[in-house]
Amino acid sequence: MDTIIYLKLFWSFFKIGLFGFGGGYGMISMIQFDVVDKNGWMTNSEFADILALSQMTPGPISINCATYIGYNQGGVIGAIFTTFALCLPTVLLMVAVITWLFKNEENHYVKALLASLNPIVVGLIFSAGVLMMNKENFIGFESVIICAIVFIATFFFKVNPIYLIIMSGIFGYFYY
Repeated sequence: MDTIIYLKLFWSFFKIGLFGFGGGYGMISMIQFDVVDKNGWMTNSEFADILALSQMTPGPISINCATYIGYNQGGVIGAIFTTFALCLPTVLLMVAVITWLFKNEENHYVKALLASLNPIVVGLIFSAGVLMMNKENFIGFESVIICAIVFIATFFFKVNPIYLIIMSGIFGYFYY
């Protein structure tokens, strides 16, 4: 394996880990941009498959995506590099931020800063959802109906997402 791919994988996922606020769902659009649009490591369809698998497997979605993409591009070493690179900025930043916050926890500006991050996180998650609305993920009108039913069941009726994933998988298996 070419050493350059490991450095590219590390740098891409280090940047995503450094600037990706809002957890795994907030990072999806950043991962998709780097992996599909910028580097061309996979297609939108392949990324959608990885995203679906990452949602169904245990663990944070962004780490699952990073590990699979790293494995896909650089084998086991690539998977280790991407996973480590995605987590490293968080660990370093958390040590620094927690130390600083404990020293300044009653400061008015600190409280205002934390409150201002909420809309940013919502925007990143919304962006990830909109980016996934493409022809490759919605095969036909039935896919739109499934998406709407799952949204309504989750948002309004608070149905456990695990049940919805299982039911959608069973439906998709028999229908498609």
